[in-house]
Amino acid sequence: MKSKAHGYLFALAATTIFSFQDAVSKHLGDQYSPIFITMIRYWAFGAFCILLASRRQGGWKAAAQTTRPILQIMRGVLLASEIMMVITAFAHAGLAHTTAVLSATPLVVTLLSIPLLGEHVGWRRWSAIAVGLVGVLLILKPDASGFLDPWLLLPVGCCFMYAIYLIATRLVSRTDSSATSFFYIGVGGAVTATLVGPFFWTSLEGWDKAWMGLLCITGMTGHYLVIRAYELLDASAAQPISYLGLVYASLFGVLLYGESLTWNMVAGSVIVVGAGVFTFWREYVRRHQDTGQSAR
Repeated sequence: MKSKAHGYLFALAATTIFSFQDAVSKHLGDQYSPIFITMIRYWAFGAFCILLASRRQGGWKAAAQTTRPILQIMRGVLLASEIMMVITAFAHAGLAHTTAVLSATPLVVTLLSIPLLGEHVGWRRWSAIAVGLVGVLLILKPDASGFLDPWLLLPVGCCFMYAIYLIATRLVSRTDSSATSFFYIGVGGAVTATLVGPFFWTSLEGWDKAWMGLLCITGMTGHYLVIRAYELLDASAAQPISYLGLVYASLFGVLLYGESLTWNMVAGSVIVVGAGVFTFWREYVRRHQDTGQSAR
């Protein structure tokens, strides 16, 4: 029980730190290129992944060994690209609005797992997906003229990109260790960002150097806490805690950046989070049912 309690504390701390990181990313994204910000962030993250891998048995060479190199490299490229888009969305669509749309990612994962992973989804989870997508439409609610802010399509794209990344992670987890998968998102992402980042190089001014340093530190700390959390908890237990990030994003958006929370954003977010939590619960129940049947 004590280990589980520690796992929840790690998950809560990771969510809090990542939410603060998002707020810092928005501040920097308002003034600098998201590609440049991502490159600096990934230099620190990539170094952290190499250091972490070197401390394990076999060192970083063992961590780099994979049976699915193309899929692992694709994960690194996909995540780095998604982060560039998210920072852009923070700057133009807003912190709270972007996070509200991204909260639908678990529903998109469940939806895409049917054709991509061949998983079976029962009517209960299908119902949760349908309800959750209604919530997303409510968040994206067009104005009186029927016009949808085109910047809101950016977090929708991020949502699908991150869902595909998570599905790819499930695929590689069937053959590769978590250490290998973590190594590739750090190093693969750093290489991807470095290929394009220098073209957007900008000198950081004043306190922005400190903010960039803080962005790198929070990224490394957050990922470390996620690793510790998943060592002690099942994904279905840890993931719902990440919805607290939506509360943090709303607070940071309103208090720091003067964003407004409209009724449709709040109502849509409640619907999406409720549908997501129900989906995790059904997945937990189904997995334990399958375990019970296989044990007989």
